[in-house]
Amino acid sequence: MIDKYSQHVYHVAYSVLRNDQEAQDAAQEAFIQMYKSLPDYRSEGFKTWLTRIAFHKAIDAKRRLGRRNSEDLGGEERIINLPGSEEDILARLVREERKETLRERINQLPAQHRDIITAYYLSEKNYEQIAHDAQVAVKTVESRLYRARQWIRSHWKEDEWRE
Repeated sequence: MIDKYSQHVYHVAYSVLRNDQEAQDAAQEAFIQMYKSLPDYRSEGFKTWLTRIAFHKAIDAKRRLGRRNSEDLGGEERIINLPGSEEDILARLVREERKETLRERINQLPAQHRDIITAYYLSEKNYEQIAHDAQVAVKTVESRLYRARQWIRSHWKEDEWRE
């Protein structure tokens, strides 16, 4: 497992720290934390979960470095800016993984439910557009969407369809 994800974890840490040795240390801490946290892992995108751990370990290291640097400077200057772009990268990774998981789950739906869910949620069509495309009444679209949602509620665990 470490061999498979070590480069990825290192790159995440390096993107925050911009220092090879500090990134290696943060990556090592991330793997230690991963093993400690495995009992709490909920089978929701392992790479994203591990990325989040690595990212937080790198931020912790950056804060420690900032405190150390400000102490070296006599406490007059403080490093308080953490790069926001890395947070954006993590958020994007999480969002993309959730979308992909949702697409996979939707593809497993019965065809009559899959089509209406895809049209409404993924294609973001309104009831009228769906009715026009399917050449059915708007009320038919409403009832099909209702039945599809009911099917999802009864067949998926709640954490699989709620954010």
